[in-house]
Amino acid sequence: MTMIRCISPVDGSVYAERPAMSYDDAAAAVARARKAQKSWAKRPLEERVQLVLKGVARLNEMADVVVEELAWQMGRPVRYGGEFKGFNERSNYVATIAADALAPLKVESSDKFERYIEREPHGVVFVIAPWNYPYMTALNTIAPALMAGNTVVLKHASQTLLVGERFVQAFNQAGVPEDVFMNVFLDHDTTTKLIAAGSFNFINFTGSVEGGRNIERAAAGTFTGTGLELGGKDPGYVMEDADLDAAVDTLMDGATYNSGQCCCGIERIYVNENLYDEFVEKSVAWVSNYKLGNPLDKETTLGPMAHKRFAATVREQIAQAVSKGAKALVDPKLFPADDGGAYIAPQILVDVDHSMEIMREETFGPAVGIMKVKNDAEALELMNDCKYGLTVSLWTKDAERAARLGRDLETGTVFMNRADYVDPGLCWTGCKDTGRGGSLSIIGFHNLTRPKSYHLKKAL
Repeated sequence: MTMIRCISPVDGSVYAERPAMSYDDAAAAVARARKAQKSWAKRPLEERVQLVLKGVARLNEMADVVVEELAWQMGRPVRYGGEFKGFNERSNYVATIAADALAPLKVESSDKFERYIEREPHGVVFVIAPWNYPYMTALNTIAPALMAGNTVVLKHASQTLLVGERFVQAFNQAGVPEDVFMNVFLDHDTTTKLIAAGSFNFINFTGSVEGGRNIERAAAGTFTGTGLELGGKDPGYVMEDADLDAAVDTLMDGATYNSGQCCCGIERIYVNENLYDEFVEKSVAWVSNYKLGNPLDKETTLGPMAHKRFAATVREQIAQAVSKGAKALVDPKLFPADDGGAYIAPQILVDVDHSMEIMREETFGPAVGIMKVKNDAEALELMNDCKYGLTVSLWTKDAERAARLGRDLETGTVFMNRADYVDPGLCWTGCKDTGRGGSLSIIGFHNLTRPKSYHLKKAL
């Protein structure tokens, strides 16, 4: 029997383990979800919405347990209280727009014809969720999928093995039927076989680029719809008219919060030459104030990365950049908890360029490179010199300038004077190797449903 294990970054112990389901058992579970979907979809929309909100409320009641479990599973300090602020904001917002998002599009209503387009649920939605924000990222699909009348099968990353159980426990206790929303423990082979067999009507995956490719390979020929949020290397650009202190505060937080393990975290920064020196000085001071340590300690502000192999990638990128001439400015002596394993000190690098991996490849850790630029044209070229495209953070007082730059940026979201935030009213999407599709907003509902046209002639 294959066991799926979560190795805690706190102390390297096996924190949780569960047996992987066999293919036959998994296929039977999906069949139950498919059987339950029609009756679930027939329930009134408002009833489905309220059941989802009750599930969210029940999960909030588990906050003390959930927050501690997250610290053990992926290292986020307990002082930050988990993900409930964003989790609640997103669920509440999609609830308010569900009726409008799913309303029929009327084309004609006359004595001769009724012509309209309805939104119909896909059927069974498979959510493959990541470990870095395991509740919020999963909710982006789960909440609107259930509200729209789909049933949901959730498979969580092994690093956050208990999240799927807690999620489903809360929703089932709130009244969402067990076959409508279920959690499964699957290994890669079983997952691949289920997808290749056309078991699902829609698949949402958040994870690595290679993981996304594997999903597409498995689904080839099944015509299964997919939503893929993959890698990122999100830039920040600080223009000469930026509010410097606000830029430092937001961009450094975006680069290092959650130990840099954020899908839309800031991974490279370009600063106008007139502000560059001061920006770097203030940024080093900002990052140096972190307290790296055990995430269960309420004094800790920076926990370990989720796994020592993730931290190894960050160290390798830093070492490669330094070997090519970059300078690391944060004093490692300020962070005695750095153990060479999952606990890693934050770092800022200067004298970097795009020959270095730290400015091109996803880092997904608390390290960021800062480059000096002369003007918008140079910054634009550098920001687009990347195979990913999730978000860009622009810092200026000129909204027209930001919008003008935004039109030339190859990205999913253009931020001005903020970063590392998912606005539930806007489509969360990306381009290039960041993936395809989009969640949240009205468009998110549309991606989780299909259009069905009605052309009803009243008189012969």
